[in-house]
Amino acid sequence: MRKLLGLALAATLLVAGSTWGATTAWADRFEDIIKKGVVRIAVPLDVPPFGSQNQNRQPEGFDVDLANMVAKALGVKLELQQVTGANRIPFLLTDKVDIVISVMGLTPERAKQIMFTAPYADTHLAVFGPKSANVKSVMEVGTLKIAAAKGTTQELALSAMNPKAVLMRTEDDATAAAAYLSGQADLIATNSLIVPDLQKRNPNKEFDVKFVIRRSPAHMGVRMGEHTLVRWLDSFIFFNMMNGEIDKLHQKWLGMPLNALPTL
Repeated sequence: MRKLLGLALAATLLVAGSTWGATTAWADRFEDIIKKGVVRIAVPLDVPPFGSQNQNRQPEGFDVDLANMVAKALGVKLELQQVTGANRIPFLLTDKVDIVISVMGLTPERAKQIMFTAPYADTHLAVFGPKSANVKSVMEVGTLKIAAAKGTTQELALSAMNPKAVLMRTEDDATAAAAYLSGQADLIATNSLIVPDLQKRNPNKEFDVKFVIRRSPAHMGVRMGEHTLVRWLDSFIFFNMMNGEIDKLHQKWLGMPLNALPTL
């Protein structure tokens, strides 16, 4: 009987130890951020008005301001890191950042890799070009070359919609814009909210809407499994939607009020 009790106690301790090890091995990112006092947030600096550098080479834009708001609400120091459309998700997967705030659209394929928050800005993706280009859908582009940043929703969507479309896949959005502005590309696929800034900077270039790819609200992203962090960010977005702070960002950077956003 003594031997049986000893074996039972040993088994219980083994199970308890395994459970404790599994629990402590799982590091909660939200708790880790609070303990360290630093949050690493990735933002774009090639997509004005969401992110760019000012005359003093300081980051500015909608997503930059939002990142500062997140850090302030968490009560921690902000560590900004620059990303492009192509490396936003890899930066999360390789643990270089805690959060991505980079006008990122949600797709089921991306949701296999990372977790998305509720949307914080409403945009749509479209193909733009000169008025003379008679194009009304992706199936009508023919030999016209479309500039699109690699890894962006617009690049992936156009590839899927028409594998024969001639795409100039650039390293980032700024390079895609430069390709269209210089005439290396006939059209450009980009976010609708980026175009007003491009038009303002390049008044002699036409940005006529050729066709809309799809509506694509902007979401924040975190690593898969970080439920506490994504839930806190959802609460942060909701709170700042209700108090009007995110609407103020819309007015400041996008020149328009915040429209009703779909729920996630």
